[in-house]
Amino acid sequence: MTSAREPLADLPRPAGRIPTTTPVWSDETDVILVGTGAAGLAAAVRLLDAGRRVTVITKTEPGDGSTAWAQGGLAAVIGTGDTVDSHIEDTLVAGVGLCERGAVTELVNAAPPMIRRLIDLGAHFDLDRDGRIALGLEGGHHARRIVHAGGDASGAEVARTLAAALATRAESAPSGDFRLRAGSTVVDLRSDGRRVTGVRLIDRDGAVGEIVASAVVLATGGIGQAWDATTNPATATGDGLALAIRAGALLRDVEFTQFHPTVLAVPEAFRRPGDRGVLISEAVRGEGAVLVDRNGELIMKGRHPLADLAPRDVVSAAIHERLMASGDDHLFLDGTGLGQRVWREHFPSILMLCRARGVDPIAEPIPIRPAEHYSCGGVLATLDGRTSMPGLYAVGETASTGVQGANRLASNSLTEALIAGDRVGSRLAARLPTAQRRAGGLTGPGAPEVVPDDRGYAIAAEHRGSIATAVGAGAGILRDEAGLGVLLKSLDGMPVLDHARSAADVEATNLHTIGSVVAAAALHRTESRGCHRRSDHPQPQRRWERHTLLRLGPDGLEISTQRKGS
Repeated sequence: MTSAREPLADLPRPAGRIPTTTPVWSDETDVILVGTGAAGLAAAVRLLDAGRRVTVITKTEPGDGSTAWAQGGLAAVIGTGDTVDSHIEDTLVAGVGLCERGAVTELVNAAPPMIRRLIDLGAHFDLDRDGRIALGLEGGHHARRIVHAGGDASGAEVARTLAAALATRAESAPSGDFRLRAGSTVVDLRSDGRRVTGVRLIDRDGAVGEIVASAVVLATGGIGQAWDATTNPATATGDGLALAIRAGALLRDVEFTQFHPTVLAVPEAFRRPGDRGVLISEAVRGEGAVLVDRNGELIMKGRHPLADLAPRDVVSAAIHERLMASGDDHLFLDGTGLGQRVWREHFPSILMLCRARGVDPIAEPIPIRPAEHYSCGGVLATLDGRTSMPGLYAVGETASTGVQGANRLASNSLTEALIAGDRVGSRLAARLPTAQRRAGGLTGPGAPEVVPDDRGYAIAAEHRGSIATAVGAGAGILRDEAGLGVLLKSLDGMPVLDHARSAADVEATNLHTIGSVVAAAALHRTESRGCHRRSDHPQPQRRWERHTLLRLGPDGLEISTQRKGS
């Protein structure tokens, strides 16, 4: 591991913790699961099957979030002519030298059994005319291996299946063994100095409480709301990464932010307040749609051997370059050649979403532009969730397991989330000591009050938009030292509060932390690789075939690098 680079003193200092009013209630359990996407739900099902006491914390309701929005599906080698080696190689190529081969091999081999488990839990995947699982083709894959449901509603089917499985088990669990705290936001992790021991949270009524547990699993999803253009839901505020780094855990490779190349550029007359990016799945290109400019010229011709099905970083960069050169604010995805049957049978959700915004993909090209989509980095973790801190686990998009590298291969993310969630649930069920049972209740007498903390601060919710604008401008598809410097200065100069007044303040503080760590890591990596591109360092460098590590030390952010495989 290399030493930290200068000038760290010029980097903003993310909050060491978020002060709140004193907790007014407490509880305890065996395992706390934060987040209810694919990873969190898969873990919860395994833990309840093993008779563990589980508390699930979610800002919304189980099954909400990015999982339900996933259109493409799950990558798995189950088709005739496909091979494990081919899936591994496609993943490694997409990851541009930063995937961990061992983790990739684990994932690819575990994917087919995970498909079978989902079917056993009640999932209904699309079938071909012979009654076999139908397989789609997406960018970066050399074979049809994308398992999908409802054409383009794969994530919704996975979320439905797991939420139903969890509900069934929760109903039959002994009283008190399963608790769902919906509408609640975790503020910080508890620690005894050696390991994570629980969480502090704000519940749906605005009351601050604490829960003690033997393990905390972070499955909070992505970081997309730190950007002004994203496909992520409003709840994707980077909570897991921010919680982990405040508690002392390592983050890895957070500069690798994937921008999905084809997000609907909604016509102005149809734009709605708060309208999120409408993602147009890569599977549409897999069926023959092509990227063109306003003159009908092919964008990807001659850019990559896979043309329109090149890895996402390549396609997004090509679109960005064409937009900068032309001055246009969007290009087009021409799927008019697919025909009505393909659109209605394979992509009914996309067809409906586009038509609701004034675009008919059957009759006209879809206006598109890239938007932030997925964090390839995250909390340093193994594929069964173990982090650098005892008692703390991270899975799904929250984690950096070595599978995604510098750029994620399409449809590997939902596969990874399910496998990692299932594995962490199995691991904790088998190995975790049961937490000491004690009655919950008030943790302190009298009315709540603010306890000063010189390690922490909060950012007011009203600054959320300013953070997203700054991050979008400074840490977009193409970055440079000057732009990243402006971003860091903007974040460092943002006014702070002495404590969080609400869950919305907690989210804004987390977004401030995400902007800081992404910008710091992007400034540190003086090369272009995968979905991290620097105009002032446009080529990949052999010496940078290393991971970037970040931690929050006593004097602020500390950055180092790590050899692959170490």
